Amino acid sequence: MRKVNVIPNIITAFGLACGLFVIFKVNMVEPGSGNYQLLQASALLLLVAALADVLDGAVARIMKAESEFGAVFDSLADAISFGVAPSVLLLKSLTLEQGTGLSFFAVIGAMLFSICGVLRLVRFNIKSHEAKGNVEEMQSQKKHFTGLPIPAAALTAVSSNLLLASPYADKYLPLSDTAHGIVLSCIMIILGYFMVSRWKFPSIKALHFRASSFSLIFFTVVFALFVLYGILYFFPIVLAVVTWSYILIGWTLSIIRLIAGKKSKTLEDFEPEQEDQES
Repeated sequence: MRKVNVIPNIITAFGLACGLFVIFKVNMVEPGSGNYQLLQASALLLLVAALADVLDGAVARIMKAESEFGAVFDSLADAISFGVAPSVLLLKSLTLEQGTGLSFFAVIGAMLFSICGVLRLVRFNIKSHEAKGNVEEMQSQKKHFTGLPIPAAALTAVSSNLLLASPYADKYLPLSDTAHGIVLSCIMIILGYFMVSRWKFPSIKALHFRASSFSLIFFTVVFALFVLYGILYFFPIVLAVVTWSYILIGWTLSIIRLIAGKKSKTLEDFEPEQEDQES
């Protein structure tokens, strides 16, 4: 019987527990009563789940404990924590009258987000399986993602929800319940589309900095201090800026590549993949 290393799977289970806790907690409140504190706590838990998602894979590679069980478990955990939890959080946080067109639109947005998230995970697993033994393809997957990664999409959806419910939005950008529901539902649909799209998004693994060790450590510490300060005092703004910045970077790189054309080598790694027949 093949030995299964439990440490990466424990980390995965911890991330899954964070996502499940968000789902169960928000289901204990009445629809429309998802207040700012609940949204903030949910965003923090999903942020922890995203960190666990990065950590479990890294630990598995370091310990040489990658397995089929771990890959499937990780995908199922991601589907729940990042595919279902943000949609449940959206529907519970909106004040919508049942049976109206807006409530139907919100449900459609939430369902599309979850379905596209699952499809994104399925495609990722298939591509990863096909890339085994192909060094060039494996290196390509380390440079970028095809389609918006589901953790990034989930954090963007939750950060948008949190920002619009925050005191900052009430002060500087007040929205009616109707406008609030329309904006968040549209965001869910947009994020869902880019999860299953062929657009490329950069991978953190591809980041390389040409700087001395001291300079890199210094700027890392300064950046970390600014991020920590922002999280402590301006958490909704910082989270929204970071998540949307990642998406905008991916969009910008892909658009520049499209403008440059296929004959140019400019950002050729971000050439959108051609559609193929999948079943």
